[in-house]
Amino acid sequence: MEDIEAIVVLQDAVRRRLYEYVVAQDHEVSRNEAAEGAGIQRTLAAFHLDKLVDAGLLVTESRRLTGRSGPGAGRPAKLYRRSGAEHHVSVPARDYRTAADLLAEVADCARLDDELRAAAAREGRAALAAAGPIEDLDAMRAVLSARGYEPRADGAVLRLVNCPFHVLSERHPALICGMNLALLEGLVEGAEGLRARMDPRPGMCCVAVETSKNNDD
Repeated sequence: MEDIEAIVVLQDAVRRRLYEYVVAQDHEVSRNEAAEGAGIQRTLAAFHLDKLVDAGLLVTESRRLTGRSGPGAGRPAKLYRRSGAEHHVSVPARDYRTAADLLAEVADCARLDDELRAAAAREGRAALAAAGPIEDLDAMRAVLSARGYEPRADGAVLRLVNCPFHVLSERHPALICGMNLALLEGLVEGAEGLRARMDPRPGMCCVAVETSKNNDD
């Protein structure tokens, strides 16, 4: 029921706009910034942001934005960022996560890394064929967004803010991160001038996509 209630909260257009703005940023967001980003009044933003916190979609912390402390430093600002909790709804109930975890455990124990990477590369090439020609980083960004990676441009590199396989990658990092790299290598295979490479960073997907001019290999 908690998962259903969390998703219902996002049915409100204002809350959904605020949520999408907050998760798109690479820093904690204040009420003032969120209000400006969503194009609404601060008091309305504060109300809806706290509803998102109550639903477990956002979390908060308090910090002085001036960097000062002591008398005259001002009150700490309430800052918002995405919660690490995941929400899934299936009617009737399904448990694909347990099946995926068991399959990953078997593949890991049987050392089926090569077979899994080969299958992932085929899936990536099939996804590329379905998407059509990818001519530049912007086109790749759209494809990755559709697959849930939440790509964020960092110069000529796309940093992937979300890992669609997060839970499995925590339990079987070598197996799943290798699979993920092979999947994205297959996806960029036919995209001239792009490559996928391992670039693990805290809180992000372990793979980045970049233009080949950054390839120093």
